[in-house]
Amino acid sequence: MTQRTLGGTNRKQKRKSGFRARMRTTNGRRVITARRKKGRHRISV
Repeated sequence: MTQRTLGGTNRKQKRKSGFRARMRTTNGRRVITARRKKGRHRISV
């Protein structure tokens, strides 16, 4: 069988760009506030 493109694990995704990962850094907090301000339905993964 051939591989599907762009496979990844949920754990990696959460660790990299989950809510708690964003809140850990100053720039991550900036990302969250920007997305809140814009009115995003999903703030993070």
